[in-house]
Order: sequence, then structure tokens, then C-alpha cells
Amino acid sequence: MAPRRPTLFLALLAMLAGTVLAGTVAATPAAAAPVVTAAPTTGVRFVDIPAAGAVLKANVIAPTAAGPHPAVLLPASWGLNDLEYLAQAKTLAGRGYVVVSYTPRGWWLSGGEINTAGPADMADLSTVIDWTIANTATDPARIGAAGISYGAGLSLLGSAFDRRIRAVAALSGWTDLSYSLYADSTRHQQAPGLLKVAADLLGNPGPELTGKLDDFAANRNVDQVLAWSRARSAATYVDAINANGPAILMANAWGDSFFPPNQLVDFYGRLTGPKRLEFRPGDHAIAEITGILGLENEVWTSVHRWFDQYLGGVDNGVTGEPPVQIKPYNAATERYPAWTAMNSTTRRYGLGAIRRLDGTGLLGGVPTTGWTKSIPTDANTTADGGAVLITNGIAAFTGQQPRIWLPTVNRARAGVWAAERPATAQRIRGIPKLHLELTGTAARGTVVAYLYDLDSLGNAGLITHAPVTWLGAGGGNRSVDLSLPATAFDLPAGHSLTLVVDTVDPLYYEENAPDGSITIGGGSYLDLPLK
Repeated sequence: MAPRRPTLFLALLAMLAGTVLAGTVAATPAAAAPVVTAAPTTGVRFVDIPAAGAVLKANVIAPTAAGPHPAVLLPASWGLNDLEYLAQAKTLAGRGYVVVSYTPRGWWLSGGEINTAGPADMADLSTVIDWTIANTATDPARIGAAGISYGAGLSLLGSAFDRRIRAVAALSGWTDLSYSLYADSTRHQQAPGLLKVAADLLGNPGPELTGKLDDFAANRNVDQVLAWSRARSAATYVDAINANGPAILMANAWGDSFFPPNQLVDFYGRLTGPKRLEFRPGDHAIAEITGILGLENEVWTSVHRWFDQYLGGVDNGVTGEPPVQIKPYNAATERYPAWTAMNSTTRRYGLGAIRRLDGTGLLGGVPTTGWTKSIPTDANTTADGGAVLITNGIAAFTGQQPRIWLPTVNRARAGVWAAERPATAQRIRGIPKLHLELTGTAARGTVVAYLYDLDSLGNAGLITHAPVTWLGAGGGNRSVDLSLPATAFDLPAGHSLTLVVDTVDPLYYEENAPDGSITIGGGSYLDLPLK
């Protein structure tokens, strides 16, 4: 049986991030708060928690002072176990919390099969709450749940099914699993593949998860996979969450290649209780890593302050702070009273005819007609989203977005449109939206759009990107609308906003027939949200 420790890969990744990120992710401190003096705590106590059909492995750290104390539950991430949060558990216990970290069913030494945040996992979370109340000095009225990735999803979903959870901190989590798998009808390839590898190596996936992942990879039984994923999405239960009224903090990365950010924006808008939404540069679970190592980390500082306010009885000013807090790729943290307050205008950039000698069209002005640009369906270009975790993860280390040299993008394989270079910086805030008019398409097809920051030397930094797929009953002309992932980026003065559209990206499965083409025509445009 596997030992109770993280995988070597993730341990090395954490060490690397701890070395590089120490000076970056904590660079923008949270607002000043009352100092919470560290209190004496117990040592780590390893326990078995009996659940329905399984025994869950867990550990407990608590204050030594007499209770009752608020409590925080920490479900482990996908592929990890209850040792994941030791550093943060010690910190929270020192702030006066009983902390119970546990390994979800089907992982490592916990029994049962992986339930992927399904009914058994929800019952387990309530069982852990029962056990915590019965076996520790916990105040039943002050219980919270937090986690990274899988742990974030379990915590957020749990607040719909157990109203004893009064506060949630969901870090790099999902709210809509269907969107995460099939955003804009396009299957994500690399991220689900890594999840399957982790489940096979470190857990007991069982026939349910194995079958659903196999169906997803083979593009069969899509309705069944969607139904399965919707039942594991907090968005499905938002009414129940609002009825229970927990205080919810969500913190994700702009470039999260597992759980793209737009789903959180929509979910945040539907919440009616106390809430906060934070975005930072990087990829999935990268910004939180230094906190896992016990180093200073602004994500975990937000978690501490959130729980102190809503569970610990410390009035630290959180309730009076703007609830939307974002860190652009190349600017300091910004705070807004609402998501919609980030931008004040939307500028439309029409796609124009390809007129330049290098095969580039004009991006800007009123959309024009009378032109077309055809691209092949099975030819990749140097424009792509990179590798899951790594490419966008570097942005968390450096604060700079992934880059290519735009002249290397083959204009015979892609459409490229570049805007005039502005005299002042353009502050992009929100969700860019692309509208494409396509002619002579096949019944099924995929295009991928990339928005770049192009300097005068041809260096192009990726601002945001996404694919879109159509699954029609027949071919012909069609309009395609794509909401690109939310972003916050300051396009420098003298740089050109540049759009690239091609048909292949290794991050995604595409639905194009070989040896075909897709024709983009007049009337296409990009809507850009600007501050």
C-alpha cells in the first residue's frame, strides 16, 4: 500500500515553487488586520474516522487551551493525502482553530473508491464534522472548510449539503465541472489526462470514475458524462448554498488550465451571502504552494483573515473591504466593489481583410464585409496554450505571460489580425468576447483563438486564449461566439493587441475533419472590456 506522503513530483514542484515564488506570490500584502498571537498547540494526532463503507485517514491539530474553539476541515487535494496541509494546519491551530485534515475516500490509505465529490464524499464531509464535534473541543456553530483543487470543490459543495459549514475557502477549485471538461463544447485533453494518471497511480478509481474518464476520452456517452459532472458542481446547488448562507472565499488563477476562471465569475454573481473573489497570475494550485510549505503567502493570508472574521470572532475589517480583489499580470493588486466595476467600457475591434505583405489583417474599427480568410483544419502553429500547469505556472513565478515570436506563426495555417499601436496603455479587465462569421463549414469543427500583446520586435505575450467547437447537424455558414477566459492585463503604450485564430492546440481535443478548411469572413469582431 502507498505510504502517506505526497508524490515525489508534487513534492519537488512544491520545493521549486517555494524557492521561486517566495518573493512573488506574497509581494502584495493583504490589508492590515489585528495581530492574532500564535497560541500553544497540540502535536499532530493521526486518527481513523469511520464512514459509510470506508475508513478515512485524518490528522488533528488543536489549541491546548480549553475550548470550545472554531474548527476548520481540510480535505486533501486530488492525488494527495492528509499530510498536505500540515504547515497550514499548525498555523491555523496557533490562531485558535481545531484543524482536521483528511484524505478523501479512495485515495492513499482511505478506504472505498474515489467518488469525485459525489454523494459519498458529501456524506463523508458531514461524518468528519460529526467526528470533530464529538472528539474535539469544537464549537458546533463555528465550523469552516477549506482546500486546494479537489479539497476546494469538496468544501464548496459541502456547504450546500451541510449548513453547519459557516465559512468556506476554496482555492483553485471548480464551480462547474461540466464547463471544466467541455467548455464551449470543446473537450480539454491534458488536464483530465493528468487527473486520470493520478487516480490510477495513487487511488482506487473504481468502475464509475474509470468509465466516465474513458467515455470522456473516447467522446462517447456525452450526456451521461455531463449529468455526472453536473451532479458534482456547486453551480447546480447554488440555491441550497444561498439558503445555508456560508461566507465564501474563492481564489483562483487567471490561467488555470484545469478550472478556467469564467465559471467562478458566473457563480460569484449568483451568491447572495458574504463572498470574496480573488484572481492572480499563474495556473492551477500554483499561487498557494508556498503556503503549503509554511512560507508567507498572500492566498493563505486571505484564508486566515476570512476565517478569523467569520469563525474566529475577530473583527479584522474583512467585511468592509471590496470583495473582488485581482492581481493583473503586470500591475499591483486592485480591489473592486463588484466584478462589473472592473471595466467601464467595451471596445469593438472589427476583423478586417488581410492586406499586409506578411499576411496580417487589421484588428480595429467597424467590422467590415467582403473579405475571407481560410485556414486548414489539421495544421498546428506556434500559437498555442502550452503545457498544462507549466506554461501558465511560469507566470506566477515571473509575473510575465507566456511568449512566442509572432513572425513564426504561419499565416497559411492561421488568421492573424493586429490593432494599431495606442499612444497610451490599454487596461484590459474582464472577459473578452469573440464573434466569428464562418462560411462553408463542416457539421463539426473547432477553432482556437489567442489574444496577444505584441511589441515592436515581434515578441507576443499571451493575454488569454480558448477554443470553441460547433456540433451541428449539417455544414454551411454559421456564427460562432466565444467568451475568452477572464483576464486583467495592461497593454503597454506602443504595443499592438493581436488576435490569432487557428484550428489545433495540444491542450484540447478538436473536432475538425482532416484535410479540410475553415473560412472566416467579414462581420467578425472582438469585444474588449477596458477600464
